[in-house]
Amino acid sequence: MVAKTFILAEIKRTVEENGGVALGRAKFENLTGIKQTDWYGKYWSRWGDALIEAGYKPNELQGPYEESLIVGALALLVRELGRFPVEGELRIKARIDKAFPSHTVFAKLGSKRGRARKVLEYSTATPGFQDVAAICRTLVETEPEIRQAPEPKTEGPVGHVYLARMGKHYKIGHTASLGRREYELAIQLPEKLTLVHSITTDDPAGIEAYWHNRFAEQRGNGEWFTLSAADVTAFKRRRSM
Repeated sequence: MVAKTFILAEIKRTVEENGGVALGRAKFENLTGIKQTDWYGKYWSRWGDALIEAGYKPNELQGPYEESLIVGALALLVRELGRFPVEGELRIKARIDKAFPSHTVFAKLGSKRGRARKVLEYSTATPGFQDVAAICRTLVETEPEIRQAPEPKTEGPVGHVYLARMGKHYKIGHTASLGRREYELAIQLPEKLTLVHSITTDDPAGIEAYWHNRFAEQRGNGEWFTLSAADVTAFKRRRSM
């Protein structure tokens, strides 16, 4: 196991060699050989948390979860369960572990067999993951190549995750009805609240948690954040999730 103190020391060393600028996770791994699996879920749930503990400001987040982070999280869950997880187990894990990606994020990895293949490739290339590779290899070799059936959907969007502004501050929340929520907030708040953008989703709580986690370092109180123009632009790129 790589010691936490050693990882922090390597962060400080690479920052000094990089002119005082903290490295991204992938570049840090390439330069030091310290892999995501050496720290993820052991010391920190995000690379930005490691940089903060080392005394540095994280770089701006680079969009949604990187695929390697998703696959790595899935590999750790396979080990935890001793089998490849089904959709319901992904939902349960995300509900009890806020650092774990929402179940909707895993859809980008494809079918169950496609996910298992990616985890197999990851586990084969990562020392100490032979047990996970064995579980995934069996699934890849025996599971028929069929796409996972979509979950039943109700008519229309289930809900919305919204970004609203009051003065210099932004609120990120979720609701089943944007109009009703705007009315409620207008009554509750001392200043005018302006809706900036909303994202339609069938997992309002999960997607709200994703954005709260993404902007955690800019968080003030509760659902209120101090966001940059780049942060707002990143949110507005999404119409649905």
